[in-house]
Amino acid sequence: MEKFAVPVEKLRRLCLQEELEFCKTTEDVPPLEGFIGQERAVRAMQFGLTVHAPGYNIFVAGPTGTGKSTYSRDAAIEIAGRGEVPCDWLYLYNFKNKDRPLAVSLPAGTGSDFKKDMEEFINDLRAAVPKAFEGADFQQNKESMVGYVQQEMETAFRKIDQEALESGISIKRTPDGMAFVPLREGKPMSPEEFEGLSEQERSDFEERGKQLQKKVDETFHNGRQLEKQAKERLAELEKQVVLFAARPLVEKLREKYDDFPEIVEYIGHVLEDISNKPEIFKSGGTTQPQLPFPVPQDESDLFMRYKVNLFVDNSGKKGAPVIIEPNPQYYNLFGKIEYHSQMLALSTDFTMVKPGAIHLANGGYLILQAKDVLTDPLVWDALKKALKYRKATVENIGEQYRLVPTATLKPDPVPLNVKVILIGNSMLYHLLYNLDEDFQKLFKVKVDFDIEMIRSPENICRYVALVSSVCRRGNLRHFDRTALAELVEYGSRLAGDQNKLSTRFGEIVEIINEAAAWASLDNAGYVSAPHVIKAVDERVYRSNRVEEKIQEMIIQDKILVDTGGEVVGQVNGLSVIDTGGYTFGRPSRITARTFTGRGGVVNIEREIRMSGSIHSKGVLTLAGYLGGKFAQDKPLSLTAQITFEQVYEGVDGDSASSTELYALLSSL
Repeated sequence: MEKFAVPVEKLRRLCLQEELEFCKTTEDVPPLEGFIGQERAVRAMQFGLTVHAPGYNIFVAGPTGTGKSTYSRDAAIEIAGRGEVPCDWLYLYNFKNKDRPLAVSLPAGTGSDFKKDMEEFINDLRAAVPKAFEGADFQQNKESMVGYVQQEMETAFRKIDQEALESGISIKRTPDGMAFVPLREGKPMSPEEFEGLSEQERSDFEERGKQLQKKVDETFHNGRQLEKQAKERLAELEKQVVLFAARPLVEKLREKYDDFPEIVEYIGHVLEDISNKPEIFKSGGTTQPQLPFPVPQDESDLFMRYKVNLFVDNSGKKGAPVIIEPNPQYYNLFGKIEYHSQMLALSTDFTMVKPGAIHLANGGYLILQAKDVLTDPLVWDALKKALKYRKATVENIGEQYRLVPTATLKPDPVPLNVKVILIGNSMLYHLLYNLDEDFQKLFKVKVDFDIEMIRSPENICRYVALVSSVCRRGNLRHFDRTALAELVEYGSRLAGDQNKLSTRFGEIVEIINEAAAWASLDNAGYVSAPHVIKAVDERVYRSNRVEEKIQEMIIQDKILVDTGGEVVGQVNGLSVIDTGGYTFGRPSRITARTFTGRGGVVNIEREIRMSGSIHSKGVLTLAGYLGGKFAQDKPLSLTAQITFEQVYEGVDGDSASSTELYALLSSL
């Protein structure tokens, strides 16, 4: 047995002061640059960030606390800083189909300039056109047109009145129309006098009245035609006045944005639309329909259609965008169409189309937590569709599930050029890879994070640089050599290997913060070894209540574990219990009983469904070993039962297989 004995000094690899001779404290060490212990992940990430072919999105896989999110953010920001600033995106009113807002791109910063220019254009238009309508030339032409119609009508009716008088008839104008009154000696007849006329005279009067009525009708018809022509000429005049006032303003815009055909075409539609709606300048730009309820202001604002929805504004940005969306709900990620609510009525327009994170990250990088994305199936499906077709569509969730389609906006989709970085664990990666056929095509780069690295002098130096970075960033007390040595040894303990260091930097940083806090309570100038030991011990103490209770039950013989003597068929094993953030070993008695029979090896935990699949596999492997060892020539007439005594929380794992074998052999 001596050859299996491990000397005490070999149980723990100390970090000698000579290994830290390059510094006295972390004040002497510059902050860490780059990332440590993840060469494979770094190479994969650099490759994934520089390849811009479709489908080369990135999945970062690894355990919690290894710095996946931090490194993904820093690496993306570094690459993005060398990239080009993406264009601005606008939504403009579609004069051909108002329900399909137009998506237009402009160079970064030009979108905000165009929005300001259109606002100035509207304000200048509101001032210039009404002033033109008030001009003397327009008023004179308008009065001339109106006066001409009135004069023509008056002349026609004077002529009819004269003909009527010559025919012995007077024309009276009443609220109900024209009335013809017979005359005698130039004076109107009374009803009695008219009744006293002969039948021939009355018939002649009626005939003359019919002829006059025809002429009156013709005059009214001609008058309506004159009014129609006058209105048409007036409308054309108003159109020309609007064009005269608006054209210099429009030409100014055209000249400035001459390099952008879509904007030039849009400005042309604006001018055409303005010229066809001169009435908006007479009403101040609003309509007030006579309705029993108020109209939302945005609907009545006729100038609203000339506004610009600056959907994505990249002015002032340097490099490509890096967007981290901590809450990737559907609307946060893919945008939405907002609505006004007034008097139980909902209304919307193109200015209420709002962007999501995927639009803001267009031309750059979007970082998401895989678990958060997969929590909502709608988000995952929409993300895959956007990446697959390289288009980002703004559509409210309800539109996909309405039984009856409703009229709403359908904005033009925005062409998508974004690299998505999903962050999750390895199990999630393998599930998606094997169960989702689209995942393999869309996330072709895997960045695999390790939980340990070689304990080399170079990595020890970088460990110390990490401590220096944390101390400087958090304004903490610096660590001396003894504290650094303890921290290196703690890193090996986390890794579970004397020749490795843990890359679970989340836990390392927590110990750094807690040790600095204990040093502060001691009013120490530097963090030293006792403070690191104190931080580790206190961390254990906060979580080891269950361990202490089990130790207490062993001492009180409530849990029976014999540590002296020998007992046939009994071996003490060590089971590992995880209470969430803390694991510890618990002594357990493994008991084996053998007797004649053909039952083979019976795993009692399995029979009562307290055995995990790995433990059950280990016991079956053990049964195979016994058969192969002792039943080559004859059947094995043996029944053996194995159990972990006083274990009630279930058993899993196969590390106790050898111990179970010893118990079986002892019982045999």
